[in-house]
Amino acid sequence: MEAAMIPLIKKLGGLLIDEYKLEKRVSKRVKSLITELEMMHAVLRKIGTKPPEQFDEQVLIWAGKVRDLSYHMEDAVDSFIVRVVEDGHDHGSTNMKNKVKKFLKKTTKLFTKGKALHQISGDIEEAQRLAKELGDLRQRYMIDVQAKGNGDAIDPRLKAVYKDVTELVGIDHLRDELIKKLCDCDERSKDQLRTMSIVGFGGLGKTTLAKAVYDKIKVQFDSVAFVSVSRNPDMAKIFKKVLYELDKSKYATINEAARDHEQLIDELRKFLHDKRYLIVIDDMWDEETWELIKCAFADNCLGSLVMITTRIGSISNACCSSADDIIYQMKPLTDDDSKRLFYKRIFPQGSKCPAELEPVSREILKKCGGVPLAIITIASMLASYGPDQQIKPKYHWDNILGSIGRGLAEGGSAKEMQRILSISYYDLPSHLKTCLLYLSVFPEDFEIRRDRLIWMWIAEGFVQGGKQETRLFELGESYFNELTNRNLIQPIHVDAAGRARGCRVHDMVLDLLCSLSSEQNFATILDGTQQSKPISHRKSHRLSFQNSMSEPTTNLVDAKSMPKVRSIVLFRTYIDLIQTISCFQVLRVLDLEGCELGRNHHHIDLSYIENLLHLRYLGLRNTFVRELPVEIGKLQFLETLDLAGNGSSVEPIPSSVVRLRRLIFLNPGNAELPVGIGSMTSLEELTGKLVDVKELGQLVELRVLHLIWNGKDESVCNSLVVSLGNLRKMQNLKIHNLSPASFDVSWDSWVPNPQLQYLWFKGWTTTLPRWVNSSSFPLLSSMHVSVDRVRPEVDIQILGKLPALCFLWLWVNKSQHTCVETFVIGANAFPCLRVCQFWHFLTGPSMFPRGAMPMLEFLQFEARASDIVRGDLDVGMGHLPSLRHVTVELWLEKDNSSVKCKEEADAVLRHAAHTHPNRPTLHI
Repeated sequence: MEAAMIPLIKKLGGLLIDEYKLEKRVSKRVKSLITELEMMHAVLRKIGTKPPEQFDEQVLIWAGKVRDLSYHMEDAVDSFIVRVVEDGHDHGSTNMKNKVKKFLKKTTKLFTKGKALHQISGDIEEAQRLAKELGDLRQRYMIDVQAKGNGDAIDPRLKAVYKDVTELVGIDHLRDELIKKLCDCDERSKDQLRTMSIVGFGGLGKTTLAKAVYDKIKVQFDSVAFVSVSRNPDMAKIFKKVLYELDKSKYATINEAARDHEQLIDELRKFLHDKRYLIVIDDMWDEETWELIKCAFADNCLGSLVMITTRIGSISNACCSSADDIIYQMKPLTDDDSKRLFYKRIFPQGSKCPAELEPVSREILKKCGGVPLAIITIASMLASYGPDQQIKPKYHWDNILGSIGRGLAEGGSAKEMQRILSISYYDLPSHLKTCLLYLSVFPEDFEIRRDRLIWMWIAEGFVQGGKQETRLFELGESYFNELTNRNLIQPIHVDAAGRARGCRVHDMVLDLLCSLSSEQNFATILDGTQQSKPISHRKSHRLSFQNSMSEPTTNLVDAKSMPKVRSIVLFRTYIDLIQTISCFQVLRVLDLEGCELGRNHHHIDLSYIENLLHLRYLGLRNTFVRELPVEIGKLQFLETLDLAGNGSSVEPIPSSVVRLRRLIFLNPGNAELPVGIGSMTSLEELTGKLVDVKELGQLVELRVLHLIWNGKDESVCNSLVVSLGNLRKMQNLKIHNLSPASFDVSWDSWVPNPQLQYLWFKGWTTTLPRWVNSSSFPLLSSMHVSVDRVRPEVDIQILGKLPALCFLWLWVNKSQHTCVETFVIGANAFPCLRVCQFWHFLTGPSMFPRGAMPMLEFLQFEARASDIVRGDLDVGMGHLPSLRHVTVELWLEKDNSSVKCKEEADAVLRHAAHTHPNRPTLHI
């Protein structure tokens, strides 16, 4: 809830600039209000670090009122800015009629601005009064933001530490797998101190697995200790606890001793210096804690072991910095182990699951996703107690199934599971809490595109300025990566460079987020799978419509009585709702992605969007919308306009789009970009067909450019190259020429931006351009390039020297029969390459000497079957140590022997894959 105030404080500060010409007394009130809000924000940050049940009720009431004040004031500031901002657009007309129109418009604007100044003055005065009143309330009722020291503070992980291993299905083979990893080390390192990290999100069983390994191997060590670390650890207590665990007799009174960190570390090093020790540090939360703890563990060359568990990937990397250390990523239980654990908890020993309950049990287990904590929690709700041990009826199972993912049934075990998962949530800084809560607007099992999510965060104001050189999208990317790093979201579609294109949210985490979202009135979910009640709450801020509704949405939503709604996200087409959207006057985000507005002869009139003057994000991807209304040009605050995936029949986007001077992201799908695009100087990401390439050079803020163009004229190509030379912030560039023409001379003059990380360059040159070299592309991680021919003596060698290249797609436009032996490649080539795809020219694994491509996982190449059969081409792969997948396109001779030749070549290739240590999958 504390993050609601961050954008408000920034916007209030923006009011003080000269542009808005506030009176001195109003400016003074704004400054005073900012001070009050900053003090309140500091208090809210403290409240946000603990679950609500750890605070007195009056604290939560007070915090809710502060949150409402911040929302109301932000709406007032935005309304003021909308009313006074000048669009600055001049059509260039000079006739008398337009001059008169311009004069009348200016006069009206002055009158409007005067009213707006009066309104914002009143709003600020009212907010000041409310802020003072809230401050007085806190003093009057002695509202203390310190958390209560009640039983809720008991660490729920203690049960995992003391759980009998015989209760834990599937833990034995995981335990043995880890122990084997510990034993699989060479003679040189077996006596060194080693670190093992077990990493995964809450509820996967990290603590349980660590305890099982600890119990199994502790007899091999002289001294052992198992210690849990809290989110805000008292390091002196941690060190004392380790000492007590190591020798309970010697350190029986250590807790009463007054010793500082340095003294305790010295004591630990002294005690351990001649002992082979095993120490488990459970649930590590930050690197600084580890840096201090590890000072106590000297390497005495006796084969000691330190194990840690953590939810955070970067912590495991920090703890395991040596090549001999081990990082173990926790995996969910298999389907069979999940079923055994589930049934073992529910049914009396020896009894089976009744046939009528098997389908619903499968659905429940599917939602639990192999997470032991989730399985045990749900099973506890279904388990029978008492002497008769009666199995609960099917309707009860169905009710439990329906509750997962949208608010678990009340019960001690459900609360325990949420409390464990919520530890990760309350550890987040305020800005990440809000970004994570926003995921509650997406349905369960939904694949969320990373870029869609980040642009929505930006539109909502959740991504607030960092360093001047860091742009909002890049900052949003860091938020996304941090949530992934903390295992709170699950990355999907990870590319060769390790970047996830999207994420999923585990059902149990989503359940927690929906519960928190409901408590904080953050978002309202209308889900047709459950009985939805009419919503007319004046304080509803976000609406998410999911699944199909059994009744019209107008019966469920009274749009006119919900003036505070900031986001509407639709996952189905609700015609009746779309027609009332203009009632949501302060809407920031309107996401209709995937709603089929233009199919089945539907024609949705989108002209109503002219009323949504606060709109920042308009998502129309995959909606099959046929045209965009000219009124789009009135949305002066629009930042994201996404029309991708709407088919080939889209009308050209209106020229009024060029009036959107704050637009950062523009993807018009297959529609052409209008003339005048050069005036949109805030653009950072642009996709489309460009008419005037000279305008492109004015868009100096571009970070991503995907350009499709039918280049037939050399002079126009020269203009394009000149324009690209001005774009010095470019990181992601895709230029696809639909014409068969090549422009070698034009492109040789281009000097690429050294910040480039992704390059798609197709259909422009006959050979690899001169600027493809290691000095031009120090950061390039992904490259798609097509040429008319590959030069064996230079091209592969040049590409092999690109230091950061992870993905390479090299295509020859016409099949090239180049001999493999003529390629020149160094032994240290392609140091980071993970995916390599060669198309339409003859190659093979033997072209890469031992030492090259040490990280290659996927290889695609083309070869003549006859060369393989005769032995002219060696397809051995053993020198590529990381290989996992191989695809081979076989060229066959046009004669009767081709079938037999193919079969023999297949056999040779399969033998080569089978004898590789990794047994890579082979597709021929």
